[in-house]
Amino acid sequence: MLFKHLRYNTIIFFRISPVDWKTSISGFSTYLRLEKGLSANSIDAYIRDVEKLRQFLDNEPSRTKLKSVQRSHIEQFLAALYDLELGPNTQNRILSGLRAFFDYCLLEELIVQSPMDLIEAPKIRRKVPTILSVDEMFTLIDSVDVNARHGYRNRGILEVLYGCGLRVSELIELKQSQVFEQAGFLRVLGKNNKERLVPIGKPALEAIRAYEQHERARVHVKREGEDILFLSARGKGLSRQMIFLMIQKLTKLLGWKKKISPHTFRHSFASHLVEGGADLRAVQEMLGHESILTTEIYTHIQKSFLAQTLERFHPFNH
Repeated sequence: MLFKHLRYNTIIFFRISPVDWKTSISGFSTYLRLEKGLSANSIDAYIRDVEKLRQFLDNEPSRTKLKSVQRSHIEQFLAALYDLELGPNTQNRILSGLRAFFDYCLLEELIVQSPMDLIEAPKIRRKVPTILSVDEMFTLIDSVDVNARHGYRNRGILEVLYGCGLRVSELIELKQSQVFEQAGFLRVLGKNNKERLVPIGKPALEAIRAYEQHERARVHVKREGEDILFLSARGKGLSRQMIFLMIQKLTKLLGWKKKISPHTFRHSFASHLVEGGADLRAVQEMLGHESILTTEIYTHIQKSFLAQTLERFHPFNH
């Protein structure tokens, strides 16, 4: 569409780009990267969510244009997600991506009203995560044979996961230069590239030193792994799957039936801190949670534990 602008008797022609899905999604991606500073993985997730809606609307007879999207279209889209048997968590994640997209469109004046207004998110039943007791945690960590292949590394991984409450993604990206031994802190790069300082205790530090001395020093390190703390046999960083399989192997050797993942260590770290009387805000800071509400799940774990203890041991219940 061409417009002309008159100024001082000079006619200037310029073109206004039409409001279309492709252009708007591309602009949204740039906005998330430059304005919000999100990681590539987070941006990809947002774009996938918006593409789901675009593809859904493309299949409609009217092939709804971006500026014509109404709340009714979003409700129909939600119904389709429900029919696909997607859980409330997945639906909420998609809705979060759509809200961010239409907020961007409002900001850029591509639309005059967000179709996400008054859209209610599906209710989520909060699940109490699996945790290990202190004794179980010590048993699992002590089950690592440091004399076995990758023994020192695996022991160090478990000590850091439990001792610092890291996400597995934070652990595999942890660098030697981010370990401040004298200060007793790690500098961790968390979600959305947000940095935080996490205390690290003596057992984890000793396990790191033992790994560096007895095992890492003998690895032929590739250039991309030069500063990575925990390395594979090929001198590169580890994958999530490698750590998950290592933990699975240990629990199988112990004969445990519990489903334990790297995240179990993070849950146990937080739960044991709360159980010991730690301030919830301090736990939130160490975990890198955006909201205190996320951290409060660990108070529910303790209430659940107390209720189970009462039911199991009180004489009136027998």
